[in-house]
Amino acid sequence: MSTEERPNPDALLADVQSQEARAHRGKLKIFFGYAAGVGKSYAMLEAAHRDLAAGIDVVAGYVELHGRPETEALLVGLESLPTRDVEYRGVILHEFDLDGALKRRPDVVMVDELAHTNADGSRHAKRWQDVDELLEAGIDVYTTLNVQHIESLNDVIAQITGVAVRETLPDSVFESADEIVLIDLTPDELVERLREGKVYITTQAQHAIEKFFQRGNLVALRELSLRRTADRLNVELLKARRDQSAKVTWPTAERLLVCVGPSPTSAKLIRSAKRLAAILHCDWIAVCVEAPSSQPMTDAARERLSENLQLAERLGAETVTLSGARFAEEILSYARSRNVSKIVVGKTNLPWWKTWWKGSLVDDLLRLSGEIDVYVIRGIEERRPSTPRAAVPESSKKDRFYYLGIAGILAASTVVATILDVCHVREANIVMVFLLGVLLTASGYGRSAGIIASVASVLCFDFFFVPPRLSFSVSDGQYVITFAVMLLIALVTSGLTSEIRDRVEASRLRERRTESLYRLSRQLAGATGSEFLVAMAGRQISEIVGGEVVMLLPNAHGALEIHVGQQTSVARNPKDQIVAQWVFDHEQRAGAGTDTLPNASALFLPLTGSQGTVGVLGIKVAEMHRLHQPDQRQLVETCASLVALAVERDRMAMESQHVLVQAETERLRNSLLSAVSHDLRTPLAVISGAASTLLELPNGGDDTTRCELSQTIVEQSRRLSRLVDNLLEMSRIESGSVEVRKQWNVVEEIVGSAIQSLQPLLGDRSVDVKIPADFPLVSMDGTLIESVLINLLENAVKYSPIGTPIEVTGRQGEQQVVIEVADHGPGLAPGEDRRVFEKFYRGKPPVVDGQRGVGLGLAICRTIVEAHGGTIHVANRPEGGARFWFVLPLGGTPPSIDLDEPEQK
Repeated sequence: MSTEERPNPDALLADVQSQEARAHRGKLKIFFGYAAGVGKSYAMLEAAHRDLAAGIDVVAGYVELHGRPETEALLVGLESLPTRDVEYRGVILHEFDLDGALKRRPDVVMVDELAHTNADGSRHAKRWQDVDELLEAGIDVYTTLNVQHIESLNDVIAQITGVAVRETLPDSVFESADEIVLIDLTPDELVERLREGKVYITTQAQHAIEKFFQRGNLVALRELSLRRTADRLNVELLKARRDQSAKVTWPTAERLLVCVGPSPTSAKLIRSAKRLAAILHCDWIAVCVEAPSSQPMTDAARERLSENLQLAERLGAETVTLSGARFAEEILSYARSRNVSKIVVGKTNLPWWKTWWKGSLVDDLLRLSGEIDVYVIRGIEERRPSTPRAAVPESSKKDRFYYLGIAGILAASTVVATILDVCHVREANIVMVFLLGVLLTASGYGRSAGIIASVASVLCFDFFFVPPRLSFSVSDGQYVITFAVMLLIALVTSGLTSEIRDRVEASRLRERRTESLYRLSRQLAGATGSEFLVAMAGRQISEIVGGEVVMLLPNAHGALEIHVGQQTSVARNPKDQIVAQWVFDHEQRAGAGTDTLPNASALFLPLTGSQGTVGVLGIKVAEMHRLHQPDQRQLVETCASLVALAVERDRMAMESQHVLVQAETERLRNSLLSAVSHDLRTPLAVISGAASTLLELPNGGDDTTRCELSQTIVEQSRRLSRLVDNLLEMSRIESGSVEVRKQWNVVEEIVGSAIQSLQPLLGDRSVDVKIPADFPLVSMDGTLIESVLINLLENAVKYSPIGTPIEVTGRQGEQQVVIEVADHGPGLAPGEDRRVFEKFYRGKPPVVDGQRGVGLGLAICRTIVEAHGGTIHVANRPEGGARFWFVLPLGGTPPSIDLDEPEQK
C-alpha cells in the first residue's frame, strides 16, 4: 500500500475514540420539520408503533398533542409515563418526568419538543439537557424539532418572519444526533391544514396564518430546513467516504476547485470560477502549488501569486497552498480529499514543443482526473498601469559561479576518465565516471544543470575517448547507440536526482516551518500572564520573520496600547498606530502590501481567538513583499492565531479565577447574612418577647412565671453570646491576630472547665469523662483548647437525642495525646466528614432543639488545633453516633512536681 493510500492514523484514532464514547450512549433520533403542523409528532408515534411491533420497549415520555385527534389516536396502545406537575404563578404545568423515565428505563422514550424550556425548579433548564441525560444512561430517544429553534439560524429566521424565537438549542445538539428524519409538507398543504383546524384551534389558526404562517415565511423556512438537512447528510457522506477509504469523488454535492498561479491570466480564471460557483450554489477553493525548485520564483511572480490569492479570498474562496513537484497529482489528491466535483484550470499558451518536452498541467489533469470534471478556460492578461518592476534578487540569477561549477565538475570527470584511460580501463567504466559527474551536477545545481552536464558528458566522451580522438566524428557506427543510451541514462539520472533534491528542499522548508510553530506553541502553552506571554511570543515571531514585531493589546477603554516593540520604528510612527486601531476595530488585516491603508510601514494582523479579537500583531521586514507570499502569509497568520488563543486562554483563566473568588465571597456573604438573619435574630426575638412578657405581667406575676421567663432570657443571652463569640473568634483567626501561648496544662482541668461553662446547655445530660490518672501534662494554650472542647461538646448536644450521654476520652500515644468527644446521635451523612470543618457548613442531620448554629464552631476547632501543630478528625461510631478527636503533639519535658513538699504558708 502506498503512502497516499494509507489512512490517516490521527483520523483513525479519532474515529475509534468517538465509537468508544458512543458505545454505551443512547441513540438520538430527531424528527425535523420547518413549522408546527407538518407531522413531526405523528411520524414519531408511527415509528414508535413500528418499534413496538418489532418487540422494542417504547414508552411516551412526553408528547404534545395540541388537541389533534389523529395524533391522540396514535397514543392508544403505547405506554405513557406520568408527567411531573409544577405550579407556576397559579397555573399547573405538566412537565416531562426525567427521574420517572430513568427509573422505568425503557429501550426507547419519546420526548416531544426538544427545544422546550423547563419550568422553574426543574433539574435542567432545557429539555434537550434532559434528553442528554437519558442518552448518557443508555436510553434511545425519539424527539421533534423545528428549524427555527436552531441557535445559529435564530437571527436569520427573525429577520425573515419578524418573530424572535426565544426557545433555542445549540447547533451541536442537532449535529450530534444519530439520525435526522426530515418531515416535509408543501406550504399550501400546511396552510390548508391550518384552516381545517388540524394544527391549532380555529381562532389561533387564523391569527397564525396572518402572522407567522404566511406563505413567503413558510417557503423560506422550508428551504432552510432542507438545506440544513442536506448539510447534515453531506457530513455523513464525508464520514462514509473516510470509513470506506474511498479514492474517488462522490458527486452528491458540487464543490469547485480553481488552480491559481502567478500568471497574470489567473485573475480572469478566478472570476470565472466565482461565477460558476454562484451558478452551482456551491463552495469553491483556490489552490496554488509551489514546487521547491533550484530556480525559485521571482519576486514579481510571487507578488502576482499573492495578488491572485487575495482576489480569490475577496470573492469568497477558501485559499490553500500545496507543495510538491508533481502539480497534477498534488491537485487531484487534494481535490479527492475534499470531495471536489469540478476543477477549473487555465489554458496554457506554451508552444507545442515545450508542452511535449516539459508536459502540461492541463493534459495531466485531463488524463488523471477520472470522475472529476475539468473545465479549461482561456485566460486574458489584464492590462495594468506601468509600474516599476521589482528587481530580481541576485540569488535568483545564474551568475558565473553557476557555470563555473558545472564546468569544474565536467573537467574533473574528464581528468579522472583520462587517468583511467591511460591505465587501460574499459570504456564502460569511463562512461560511469561521466554519469557520476552528471549525478553530482544535478544534485548540486538542479535539473537544468543536469541536462547541460548530460549533453556535455556525451560530447566529452566522444571527443576525448572515442576513435578518432580529438574529433566528434565516429569511426564505428555502434558508438551512436552508446551515445544515445549514455545520454538517456544521464538525463533520467539527472532528472531523478533533481527531483530528490527538490523534495529534500521541500521537506527541509516544511520542517523549519513546523519547528518554528512547534517552538512557539510549546512556549505559549507554558506561559502565564499576558505581559510575559506576548513578550515571549514577540521575540519568537521576530526570529521567525527576521524583522520588527509589535503587539498591541486593548486597555480597559478599548484603546490599543503597545506591549511589545516599544522601541521599534513601527511604535514611533503615529500613522501605524491608527492603522492598528482600525485593524482591531474591523477585525481585518491591513497595512503595507494590502488593499486597505497600504501606506503604513508594517503589516497588521488581528489577533483573533474563539471569542473575538484580543489584540493586533504588526510586522515590518526589509522586503515587505515576502510577507504576502503564500507560505510566509500562512506562517504569519498561524503565529497570530497561536498568540491570540494563548492570550485568550490566559484571560479566561484569570476571569475563571476571579469568578471563583467572587463565587466564594458571595457564598460566604450569603452564609453570614443567613446566620445574622436567623441565628442571631432568633435569640434576640426570644429575649425581647420574654422581657416584654415579664414587664406586662399583672402585679409582676407569680414567682414561677418570672423565674421561667428570666431563665429563658439567660439561656438565649448565653446562646447569642456564643454565636457572637464564634463570629469574633473566626474574625480574629482570619486576620491573624490570634497567638498561641503554650503552657503546661492538666487536660482534665480544661475538660472540667469546658463542661462547667456548658452546664446550662447540658442540663441533666451526663458527660462521661475517661482520662487516665497518669495522663501527662500537655504544652498548649489552655484557653484556646477549652474553646475547642466547648464547641465539640455543644455540637454533640445539638446532634444527639436528649438524655443520651456524651463521652470525653483521653489517650496517650508515643509522642502525642488524643482527646475525643463522642455522642449517640444519628452520625454523619456519607461524604460529610470532608466538609464539616468548612466555614459556614452546617450538618444535614436534624438538630434536636431545632436551632442550628452559624457553622463556624468546627472551623474554629480545626484552626486552633492546627495552630498547635495537631490535627482534628471525625468519623461515625460503629454502634451509632459521631466521634470527633484531635491530636496534639507532646513536645518538650514537662516540669516535675514534688507532691511530698510541704505547702508554703
